[in-house]
Amino acid sequence: MGLEDAINRSLDRRRSSSTIRSLTTNNQNAVDFSSNDFLSLATNQELRQSFINELKNGPTNTGSGGSRLLDGNSTFAEKLEREIASFHNAPSGLLCNSGFDANVGLWSCLPQSGDVIVYDELIHASVHDGMKLSRARKRVAFAHNDPSALRDVLREIVRDDIQVLKGRRNVFIAVETVYSMDGDVAPLREIVRLIKQLLPAGNGHLIVDEAHSTGLYGSFGKGLVCQLGLERDMTVRLHTFGKAMACNGAILLCSPTIREYLINYARPLIYTTFMSYPALAAIKASYSFLMEGKAEPLSRSLWQLIHMLHQRLLTLQSSLVDMNSPESSMCAPLRVPQDCPESPIFAVLSSEPKALAAYCQRKGFTVRGIVPPTVPVGTERIRICLHAGNTVQQVDGLVSAIRDWVELRRGGGAPANDNVRPML
Repeated sequence: MGLEDAINRSLDRRRSSSTIRSLTTNNQNAVDFSSNDFLSLATNQELRQSFINELKNGPTNTGSGGSRLLDGNSTFAEKLEREIASFHNAPSGLLCNSGFDANVGLWSCLPQSGDVIVYDELIHASVHDGMKLSRARKRVAFAHNDPSALRDVLREIVRDDIQVLKGRRNVFIAVETVYSMDGDVAPLREIVRLIKQLLPAGNGHLIVDEAHSTGLYGSFGKGLVCQLGLERDMTVRLHTFGKAMACNGAILLCSPTIREYLINYARPLIYTTFMSYPALAAIKASYSFLMEGKAEPLSRSLWQLIHMLHQRLLTLQSSLVDMNSPESSMCAPLRVPQDCPESPIFAVLSSEPKALAAYCQRKGFTVRGIVPPTVPVGTERIRICLHAGNTVQQVDGLVSAIRDWVELRRGGGAPANDNVRPML
């Protein structure tokens, strides 16, 4: 079988299971309920002007020049690193081109030979890729956001390895503060307590990905770790800039020793051309926006919308309870979280998420249908992301569109595939 035939067979399997991915462009007139631009900073004109001012006042050479170890570094980048680290109450930081690069570089080199990695089963794909390259002798998953499951895993590791018990081997624990598909928040305090209790020799190292909490939690958007006052209990924190910060790149917050180690051993950092000055200027402008408190009213508005949408969805689900019963085969199940999400991310479970997403898109609301392998089988959903710039009227319009689609399903008024290719 030739290469083209082999890869076409793989693609055909995804087409047949309705899990094929494709690149799309957004309808600029649609209401955004999909992007990770939680604070709506991507369209904030004051931030835009700050970015332009940074460009005007910066160097005339806007290129990168190479990797940071060659010609890509600058005093601007190093100063920015120090400012961001200080903002997040960290001793030092290391800028990276992306969160993916940061995780792959970190996890591929930091665990030493014989160490163990323990990770939340829903951890990001970039952590998985990094772990596969690591020298750790063992990788163990624990049930998502379940401290009791983590306790069992750590107890087994300590029981089976005397070197871990004596503190001669390290255990690295990987979690996220906010998970991108369900929008749920990690029980960080309980996780920290378990690590201290079961690994008292100090060889338990918690590494937290704050990608979806940066800008939303803690004073001035410093993140969930700062909000909980757990900075000293973290070995490494990752903050990314491509979500609420509305730019690109990431930073690893860590000790100066770990920073130096990563500079020497993290291959994505060593062999990748570093960010250009415009990218760094965008990061500078966004962080200045946070540091000056300008995002605080946006954050308050966003949290008000989160509670409002949750109430609207609960009311919708209650009114559709008969339609969602097992006897109602004409209508796809629709389930919403009973507890108000602690983030702007809502998962509305449906057996036909692509059709529902396509219908909402036709009505002018950009949401995405999420299916396996991105999420586990049986948890297909539309993913709704709220933004500070959304309005009450837009939220009501989206909920109304969801209701209309369900009613069409019950009445048989909409074909199973909706005859629309959904945006993935």
